[in-house]
Amino acid sequence: MKNSNQTVIRVGIADLKFVKAPDTIRTLGLGSCVGVVVYDDTKRIAGLAHVLLPDSSHTKQTNLNAFKYADTAIPILVDELVRNGASKLRLKAKIAGGAQMFQFTSNSDTMRIGARNVDMVKEMLKGFEIPIVSSDVGGNSGRTIEFDPITSELKIRKVRSDEYVI
Repeated sequence: MKNSNQTVIRVGIADLKFVKAPDTIRTLGLGSCVGVVVYDDTKRIAGLAHVLLPDSSHTKQTNLNAFKYADTAIPILVDELVRNGASKLRLKAKIAGGAQMFQFTSNSDTMRIGARNVDMVKEMLKGFEIPIVSSDVGGNSGRTIEFDPITSELKIRKVRSDEYVI
């Protein structure tokens, strides 16, 4: 239940933000994108990255948005949490999204953006030895997620579905 001292920090697409209790953090529009929450439940701080694409190495952009890609956003997420008092040994993750929003006749790996996003997020978190304690990925529905660093609950609302918690 939201109290009057609580603010909801909103994270846009290809964005990354941080939150400390009692505030919560939310992102909308997770289709093939993946919402990556990394948190320290003792310090009650968390970061949320709204990952749009898996890998920055294929971009031709000169002004790279590091928050857009799993391989660049997750290191920033971890570094900033530790810089703000989180213990690297206590970090945990919850992830949601990675849906296959459109059905294609081709089985091309290029069109499997959601699955590729999920795979890269898992690979990056494993590299930092951050356990994924729960996830809600795949399917073909968009999601809105909100994380509460007090309870470590990730509320998920899917299109045409009730809200649930992981």
